[in-house]
Amino acid sequence: PFQATQLWNSIIHALHSQVEIKRRRQHLKTYKNCFTGSNAVDVVLSHLMQSMYLSCNDISRLKGVRVCQALMDHKVFEPVGAKLYLFKNEKETEFEDTNTSLYKFVNSSLTPLLQRMNKDNENLSPEQLCKQKTKRRSKVEELLRSINVHASLPPKVMVNEPTHLLSKRVIDDVWKEQTLLRLLQLIDVPLLEGILVSSVKTKPDCFGKEDLIISNTFLDREVAFCLNLPELDKWLYAAIECLEYFPDQFIVMVSQQLPHSTNKPSSLDTYKKILFDIIVKYYSQKKDSLLATQDLDIHSGIIELIEKGKTDQALEACQLYLKLLAPNIREELHRLLTFIAIASESEGYKLQKQFENRSVIIKTCTKFILQNKTLSKPQAELLTQFLMDNHSELFKTPLMLLELTSRKLESLLEGQDPDINSGFTFCQRVTTKEYEEQKQQTNQYLLALVQEMDNDPTVPLKQKKKLV
Repeated sequence: PFQATQLWNSIIHALHSQVEIKRRRQHLKTYKNCFTGSNAVDVVLSHLMQSMYLSCNDISRLKGVRVCQALMDHKVFEPVGAKLYLFKNEKETEFEDTNTSLYKFVNSSLTPLLQRMNKDNENLSPEQLCKQKTKRRSKVEELLRSINVHASLPPKVMVNEPTHLLSKRVIDDVWKEQTLLRLLQLIDVPLLEGILVSSVKTKPDCFGKEDLIISNTFLDREVAFCLNLPELDKWLYAAIECLEYFPDQFIVMVSQQLPHSTNKPSSLDTYKKILFDIIVKYYSQKKDSLLATQDLDIHSGIIELIEKGKTDQALEACQLYLKLLAPNIREELHRLLTFIAIASESEGYKLQKQFENRSVIIKTCTKFILQNKTLSKPQAELLTQFLMDNHSELFKTPLMLLELTSRKLESLLEGQDPDINSGFTFCQRVTTKEYEEQKQQTNQYLLALVQEMDNDPTVPLKQKKKLV
């Protein structure tokens, strides 16, 4: 029971301390202090793999979702927005592993899961309490079996969670180091200078500007009202999401261009043309692209993997590289890629009559994402196309990175040399016995070679001595 309590409390503590809590928008409304479902799963998986008390040989993302579902069922956190009012029955609420599902903690302070259960049982008799404990323990063991994690300590041992010994800075440094190491395994980067320090300058977070939030929320509702729609379609919604990072003058410009005449309702294509032109105009005026020019070696390495058909490795390399970018740049890139992926669909709004949407998007938006004179135009467009096609997977954490990071943190917690196991080797380790056997075989082969040369009458004696 102590071990189960400590396990769940540590998971809850990891969520409270590591998920990215900030202001977010969903369905035309803004919500404070919330986090995404995919971020919660990343934190849970990372924590389970870091824990020195758990076996992490078979922890999949699906099992991380199950853990989050269990925590949500026990009111550790709850959904926000439309999802909160859609399901009135608690049993019908389903946790979603997406970047669009938003959640918030029920209490700001950390309240252990099983400790809250104990408070509900204070008035029970000893017999009822015993039955309740047995039932609770069975439930916890069932949850543990559902994610295939088994504690390696005796059930009555009281343990202290060791992750408290590591500061957030140390954990962040380990994550960054392992990200770079894994990236170097996938692509050839000659120099690490400029990669150790993020080459992308952090811009002021647009979510901190209340006037911009109000402007964009107003714009959402104004477009929906003019079109007489209950909510925006995915094209318009993705476009307006991009506007979150635009200066106020562009928001005002969009609002002024929207038709306000109720006598002549405009078509959906009119609004899409206005938004598309504004997005293209904004990024065309920017001096720098979203992906920094200093990271050319990484871009070239990823392009080389794509050209060789190694798409899985290219996708993982992209995921690792994007983790090195500043958070606000990563979020802006995510929104832009989502928009251009939707806008490139052939059945959507026709951008140009004579060309397909996909070719128009790639030729127009490549310079927004990547500007580098060293790369040829086909190479830059190839990378843009790959990022656009895989935009839903790009911002997830690779499982290999989780495993490498967990090994490193576990070594630090146990006081061992963290560089002993780097996650990759340049040669195969052999035992002392295998080494001695190979050494003896080598001597036998050398002796047989000398005898063969000595018995060869065609080789002169001077040449034999030289060869020996």
